[in-house]
Amino acid sequence: MGTISLQRILLADDEPDLLEIARIALETLGGYEVATCGSGEEFLRLLPIFKPDLVVIDVLMPDLGGLEVLEKMRSMDGFESVPAVFLTGLVLARDLEKLRESGAADVITKPFDPMTLADRIGGVWKGARGK
Repeated sequence: MGTISLQRILLADDEPDLLEIARIALETLGGYEVATCGSGEEFLRLLPIFKPDLVVIDVLMPDLGGLEVLEKMRSMDGFESVPAVFLTGLVLARDLEKLRESGAADVITKPFDPMTLADRIGGVWKGARGK
């Protein structure tokens, strides 16, 4: 089932500033090891190398969107049940509901509060692990 505690997070977003803010928040406040990438294709290349415990994926990226990335990840050996969190600028209830129905463990809307990001991700991890 992988590691008991959340240690490694793979984060994909095409906004470099957001990636940097999220990475710093997760590393500094959460103590996590974080790998970042700026596209869906790069995410899928890094996934089997980095072997994250949890992934955070931007919904709207220029090459592959978050839903497509999640679907591809789920078809890869060993990544069928890795908890996934979507980052999105979409705020309409029907959009958020569609994202939740896709199998994501949580949906975080942008802009998010960097000071609470690590706690939120930690909560997602506990929920996904049934603890």
